[in-house]
Amino acid sequence: MSRFFNWCYAQAPLLLCLTTLGWAGNAIAGKLSVNEISPMVVVWMRWSIVVLLLISIRRQKMVQDFQILKSRQIWLWLMGGLGLTGFNALFYLAAQYTSAIHLGLIQSVMPALIIFGVAVIFRVRLSIIEIAGCSLTIMGVVVIVTKGDVLSLIGADIGKGDLFMLGACVLYAGYTIGLRVRPALDGMGMMTWLAIAAWVGSFPLLAIEYSYGTIQFPSGSAWLTILFIAIVPSFLSQLFYMRAVDLTSPNIAGIYTNMVPVYVSVLAVLVLGEQFTASHAISLMLVGSGLWLATIIAPKYK
Repeated sequence: MSRFFNWCYAQAPLLLCLTTLGWAGNAIAGKLSVNEISPMVVVWMRWSIVVLLLISIRRQKMVQDFQILKSRQIWLWLMGGLGLTGFNALFYLAAQYTSAIHLGLIQSVMPALIIFGVAVIFRVRLSIIEIAGCSLTIMGVVVIVTKGDVLSLIGADIGKGDLFMLGACVLYAGYTIGLRVRPALDGMGMMTWLAIAAWVGSFPLLAIEYSYGTIQFPSGSAWLTILFIAIVPSFLSQLFYMRAVDLTSPNIAGIYTNMVPVYVSVLAVLVLGEQFTASHAISLMLVGSGLWLATIIAPKYK
Protein backbone atom coordinates (compact mmCIF):
# COMPACT_ATOMS: atom_id res chain seq x y z
CA MET A 1 0.00 0.00 0.00
CA SER A 2 2.82 2.42 0.87
CA ARG A 3 4.41 1.71 -2.52
CA PHE A 4 1.15 2.68 -4.21
CA PHE A 5 0.94 5.96 -2.28
CA ASN A 6 4.58 6.72 -3.08
CA TRP A 7 3.85 6.12 -6.75
CA CYS A 8 0.82 8.44 -6.62
CA TYR A 9 2.88 11.13 -4.87
CA ALA A 10 5.32 11.04 -7.79
CA GLN A 11 2.67 11.60 -10.50
CA ALA A 12 2.29 15.34 -11.15
CA PRO A 13 -0.85 15.10 -13.37
CA LEU A 14 -2.65 13.03 -10.73
CA LEU A 15 -1.64 15.39 -7.94
CA LEU A 16 -2.73 18.44 -9.94
CA CYS A 17 -6.11 16.86 -10.77
CA LEU A 18 -6.64 16.10 -7.07
CA THR A 19 -5.47 19.61 -6.14
CA THR A 20 -7.93 21.33 -8.44
CA LEU A 21 -10.71 18.97 -7.38
CA GLY A 22 -10.08 20.05 -3.79
CA TRP A 23 -10.15 23.72 -4.79
CA ALA A 24 -13.43 23.14 -6.63
CA GLY A 25 -14.81 21.55 -3.46
CA ASN A 26 -13.78 24.72 -1.68
CA ALA A 27 -15.95 26.75 -4.06
CA ILE A 28 -18.95 24.54 -3.30
CA ALA A 29 -18.24 24.73 0.44
CA GLY A 30 -17.95 28.50 0.13
CA LYS A 31 -21.37 28.57 -1.49
CA LEU A 32 -22.80 26.54 1.39
CA SER A 33 -21.20 28.86 3.96
CA VAL A 34 -22.98 32.00 2.73
CA ASN A 35 -24.95 33.57 5.60
CA GLU A 36 -23.46 30.92 7.91
CA ILE A 37 -19.86 32.16 8.35
CA SER A 38 -18.36 35.55 7.52
CA PRO A 39 -15.55 35.55 4.91
CA MET A 40 -12.60 36.50 7.13
CA VAL A 41 -13.70 34.03 9.80
CA VAL A 42 -13.48 31.33 7.13
CA VAL A 43 -9.95 32.47 6.26
CA TRP A 44 -8.84 32.60 9.90
CA MET A 45 -10.45 29.32 10.97
CA ARG A 46 -9.23 27.31 7.99
CA TRP A 47 -5.60 28.21 8.75
CA SER A 48 -6.10 27.80 12.51
CA ILE A 49 -7.15 24.18 11.98
CA VAL A 50 -4.40 23.51 9.44
CA VAL A 51 -1.73 24.95 11.78
CA LEU A 52 -2.91 22.77 14.67
CA LEU A 53 -2.92 19.71 12.40
CA LEU A 54 0.55 20.36 10.99
CA ILE A 55 2.13 21.23 14.34
CA SER A 56 0.81 17.95 15.79
CA ILE A 57 2.46 16.09 12.89
CA ARG A 58 5.65 18.11 12.55
CA ARG A 59 6.35 19.47 16.05
CA GLN A 60 9.58 17.50 16.58
CA LYS A 61 11.20 18.90 13.43
CA MET A 62 9.86 22.46 13.43
CA VAL A 63 12.93 24.04 15.01
CA GLN A 64 15.18 22.21 12.58
CA ASP A 65 12.95 23.30 9.68
CA PHE A 66 13.06 26.92 10.80
CA GLN A 67 16.87 26.87 10.76
CA ILE A 68 16.64 26.20 7.02
CA LEU A 69 14.08 29.00 6.60
CA LYS A 70 15.81 31.53 8.87
CA SER A 71 17.55 33.30 5.99
CA ARG A 72 14.37 33.26 3.86
CA GLN A 73 11.89 34.87 6.27
CA ILE A 74 10.83 37.63 3.88
CA TRP A 75 10.04 34.99 1.26
CA LEU A 76 8.14 32.92 3.85
CA TRP A 77 5.89 35.74 5.07
CA LEU A 78 5.19 36.98 1.56
CA MET A 79 4.27 33.48 0.37
CA GLY A 80 2.06 32.66 3.35
CA GLY A 81 0.64 36.07 4.14
CA LEU A 82 0.02 37.27 0.59
CA GLY A 83 0.06 34.16 -1.59
CA LEU A 84 -2.23 32.11 0.63
CA THR A 85 -4.19 34.38 2.99
CA GLY A 86 -4.22 37.33 0.61
CA PHE A 87 -5.61 35.25 -2.24
CA ASN A 88 -8.38 33.77 -0.08
CA ALA A 89 -9.36 37.12 1.39
CA LEU A 90 -9.59 38.87 -1.98
CA PHE A 91 -11.51 35.93 -3.46
CA TYR A 92 -14.17 36.08 -0.73
CA LEU A 93 -14.38 39.86 -1.06
CA ALA A 94 -14.76 39.61 -4.83
CA ALA A 95 -17.64 37.17 -4.40
CA GLN A 96 -19.55 39.88 -2.53
CA TYR A 97 -19.45 42.33 -5.44
CA THR A 98 -19.24 40.48 -8.74
CA SER A 99 -20.94 37.63 -10.57
CA ALA A 100 -19.87 34.00 -10.75
CA ILE A 101 -19.23 34.47 -14.49
CA HIS A 102 -16.71 37.21 -13.80
CA LEU A 103 -15.04 35.24 -11.00
CA GLY A 104 -14.53 32.25 -13.28
CA LEU A 105 -13.33 34.30 -16.22
CA ILE A 106 -10.87 36.35 -14.24
CA GLN A 107 -9.51 33.24 -12.51
CA SER A 108 -8.85 31.74 -15.93
CA VAL A 109 -6.14 34.36 -16.54
CA MET A 110 -4.04 32.88 -13.73
CA PRO A 111 -2.17 30.38 -15.97
CA ALA A 112 -1.31 33.20 -18.37
CA LEU A 113 -0.02 35.30 -15.46
CA ILE A 114 2.10 32.36 -14.25
CA ILE A 115 3.48 31.58 -17.72
CA PHE A 116 4.26 35.26 -18.32
CA GLY A 117 5.87 35.62 -14.90
CA VAL A 118 8.02 32.52 -15.33
CA ALA A 119 9.08 33.61 -18.82
CA VAL A 120 10.09 37.10 -17.61
CA ILE A 121 11.66 36.23 -14.25
CA PHE A 122 13.41 32.98 -15.20
CA ARG A 123 13.80 33.67 -18.93
CA VAL A 124 11.98 30.49 -19.90
CA ARG A 125 11.18 30.15 -23.57
CA LEU A 126 7.61 29.15 -24.40
CA SER A 127 6.77 26.90 -27.32
CA ILE A 128 3.90 27.45 -29.72
CA ILE A 129 2.33 24.19 -28.48
CA GLU A 130 2.40 25.38 -24.87
CA ILE A 131 0.77 28.66 -25.83
CA ALA A 132 -1.85 26.80 -27.87
CA GLY A 133 -2.59 24.43 -24.99
CA CYS A 134 -3.00 27.30 -22.54
CA SER A 135 -5.30 29.08 -25.01
CA LEU A 136 -7.51 26.00 -25.36
CA THR A 137 -7.93 25.67 -21.59
CA ILE A 138 -8.87 29.35 -21.33
CA MET A 139 -11.42 28.85 -24.12
CA GLY A 140 -12.86 25.93 -22.16
CA VAL A 141 -13.20 28.05 -19.06
CA VAL A 142 -14.86 30.87 -21.03
CA VAL A 143 -17.42 28.41 -22.43
CA ILE A 144 -18.34 27.01 -19.04
CA VAL A 145 -18.56 30.23 -17.06
CA THR A 146 -20.68 31.87 -19.79
CA LYS A 147 -22.78 28.71 -20.25
CA GLY A 148 -21.88 28.79 -23.93
CA ASP A 149 -23.00 32.39 -24.44
CA VAL A 150 -19.59 33.91 -25.10
CA LEU A 151 -21.16 37.06 -26.59
CA SER A 152 -22.51 37.91 -23.12
CA LEU A 153 -19.03 39.22 -22.31
CA ILE A 154 -19.45 42.13 -24.70
CA GLY A 155 -20.22 45.34 -22.88
CA ALA A 156 -19.61 43.88 -19.43
CA ASP A 157 -18.68 46.45 -16.79
CA ILE A 158 -15.58 46.01 -14.64
CA GLY A 159 -16.38 46.72 -11.00
CA LYS A 160 -14.41 46.58 -7.77
CA GLY A 161 -15.28 42.89 -7.35
CA ASP A 162 -13.55 42.16 -10.66
CA LEU A 163 -10.52 44.11 -9.52
CA PHE A 164 -10.45 42.18 -6.21
CA MET A 165 -10.46 38.90 -8.13
CA LEU A 166 -7.75 40.07 -10.51
CA GLY A 167 -5.66 41.01 -7.48
CA ALA A 168 -6.26 37.56 -6.01
CA CYS A 169 -5.05 35.91 -9.23
CA VAL A 170 -1.92 38.05 -9.26
CA LEU A 171 -1.15 37.02 -5.66
CA TYR A 172 -1.60 33.30 -6.30
CA ALA A 173 0.33 33.48 -9.56
CA GLY A 174 3.16 35.05 -7.57
CA TYR A 175 2.85 32.27 -4.97
CA THR A 176 3.11 29.60 -7.67
CA ILE A 177 6.16 31.24 -9.24
CA GLY A 178 7.71 31.63 -5.78
CA LEU A 179 7.49 27.89 -5.17
CA ARG A 180 10.09 27.42 -7.87
CA VAL A 181 12.73 28.98 -5.62
CA ARG A 182 11.57 27.59 -2.30
CA PRO A 183 14.20 26.43 0.24
CA ALA A 184 15.41 22.84 0.26
CA LEU A 185 12.78 21.60 2.71
CA ASP A 186 10.38 18.69 2.32
CA GLY A 187 6.74 19.38 1.54
CA MET A 188 5.34 18.78 5.03
CA GLY A 189 7.92 21.01 6.70
CA MET A 190 7.44 23.75 4.13
CA MET A 191 3.67 23.55 4.39
CA THR A 192 3.84 23.85 8.18
CA TRP A 193 5.64 27.18 8.15
CA LEU A 194 3.66 28.52 5.18
CA ALA A 195 0.45 27.71 7.08
CA ILE A 196 1.77 29.52 10.16
CA ALA A 197 2.57 32.57 8.03
CA ALA A 198 -0.92 32.41 6.47
CA TRP A 199 -2.52 32.06 9.92
CA VAL A 200 -0.65 35.06 11.33
CA GLY A 201 -1.61 37.05 8.24
CA SER A 202 -5.30 36.30 8.81
CA PHE A 203 -5.47 38.09 12.20
CA PRO A 204 -5.46 41.65 10.82
CA LEU A 205 -8.22 40.68 8.38
CA LEU A 206 -10.28 39.19 11.21
CA ALA A 207 -9.81 42.37 13.24
CA ILE A 208 -10.98 44.52 10.32
CA GLU A 209 -14.10 42.40 9.89
CA TYR A 210 -14.79 42.66 13.63
CA SER A 211 -14.40 46.44 13.52
CA TYR A 212 -17.08 46.63 10.81
CA GLY A 213 -19.45 44.52 12.92
CA THR A 214 -19.88 41.88 10.23
CA ILE A 215 -18.06 39.01 11.94
CA GLN A 216 -19.98 35.72 12.14
CA PHE A 217 -18.66 32.45 13.61
CA PRO A 218 -19.99 29.04 12.53
CA SER A 219 -22.61 27.04 14.36
CA GLY A 220 -24.22 23.64 13.84
CA SER A 221 -23.51 22.01 10.47
CA ALA A 222 -21.38 24.98 9.39
CA TRP A 223 -18.54 23.43 11.42
CA LEU A 224 -18.47 20.54 8.91
CA THR A 225 -17.99 23.06 6.13
CA ILE A 226 -15.07 24.64 7.97
CA LEU A 227 -13.46 21.24 8.63
CA PHE A 228 -13.75 20.31 4.95
CA ILE A 229 -12.24 23.63 3.84
CA ALA A 230 -9.35 23.22 6.29
CA ILE A 231 -8.47 19.60 5.55
CA VAL A 232 -9.07 19.28 1.80
CA PRO A 233 -8.35 22.56 -0.07
CA SER A 234 -6.19 24.19 2.63
CA PHE A 235 -4.08 21.18 3.62
CA LEU A 236 -4.16 18.36 1.06
CA SER A 237 -4.54 20.51 -2.06
CA GLN A 238 -1.76 22.88 -1.02
CA LEU A 239 0.56 19.97 -0.20
CA PHE A 240 -0.20 18.25 -3.52
CA TYR A 241 0.24 21.51 -5.44
CA MET A 242 3.63 22.20 -3.88
CA ARG A 243 4.77 18.68 -4.74
CA ALA A 244 3.47 18.97 -8.31
CA VAL A 245 5.36 22.23 -8.87
CA ASP A 246 8.52 20.43 -7.74
CA LEU A 247 7.84 17.59 -10.20
CA THR A 248 6.97 19.82 -13.18
CA SER A 249 7.15 23.62 -13.26
CA PRO A 250 5.03 26.60 -12.17
CA ASN A 251 3.69 27.23 -15.68
CA ILE A 252 2.54 23.61 -16.19
CA ALA A 253 0.97 23.51 -12.72
CA GLY A 254 -0.72 26.82 -13.43
CA ILE A 255 -2.43 25.50 -16.55
CA TYR A 256 -4.24 22.93 -14.42
CA THR A 257 -5.97 25.69 -12.46
CA ASN A 258 -8.34 25.94 -15.42
CA MET A 259 -9.75 22.59 -14.30
CA VAL A 260 -11.31 24.29 -11.27
CA PRO A 261 -14.35 25.83 -13.04
CA VAL A 262 -14.96 22.54 -14.83
CA TYR A 263 -14.90 20.57 -11.58
CA VAL A 264 -17.11 23.18 -9.93
CA SER A 265 -19.77 22.68 -12.59
CA VAL A 266 -19.74 18.90 -12.13
CA LEU A 267 -19.88 19.16 -8.34
CA ALA A 268 -22.68 21.70 -8.61
CA VAL A 269 -24.70 19.08 -10.50
CA LEU A 270 -23.96 16.36 -7.97
CA VAL A 271 -24.17 18.39 -4.75
CA LEU A 272 -26.37 21.38 -5.54
CA GLY A 273 -28.62 19.71 -8.11
CA GLU A 274 -27.80 22.02 -11.00
CA GLN A 275 -28.32 20.84 -14.60
CA PHE A 276 -25.50 19.44 -16.77
CA THR A 277 -25.57 21.12 -20.20
CA ALA A 278 -23.86 20.88 -23.57
CA SER A 279 -21.57 23.76 -22.58
CA HIS A 280 -20.19 21.60 -19.76
CA ALA A 281 -19.28 18.85 -22.24
CA ILE A 282 -17.67 21.31 -24.67
CA SER A 283 -15.68 22.89 -21.85
CA LEU A 284 -14.41 19.52 -20.66
CA MET A 285 -13.18 18.69 -24.17
CA LEU A 286 -11.44 22.05 -24.60
CA VAL A 287 -9.74 22.02 -21.19
CA GLY A 288 -8.73 18.37 -21.56
CA SER A 289 -7.28 19.01 -25.03
CA GLY A 290 -5.37 22.03 -23.77
CA LEU A 291 -3.85 20.12 -20.87
CA TRP A 292 -2.91 17.26 -23.22
CA LEU A 293 -1.11 19.65 -25.58
CA ALA A 294 0.70 21.63 -22.90
CA THR A 295 1.71 18.82 -20.56
CA ILE A 296 2.13 15.74 -22.78
CA ILE A 297 2.78 16.84 -26.37
CA ALA A 298 4.80 20.02 -25.78
CA PRO A 299 7.58 18.37 -23.69
CA LYS A 300 8.28 15.93 -26.55
CA TYR A 301 9.33 18.79 -28.80
CA LYS A 302 11.72 20.47 -26.38
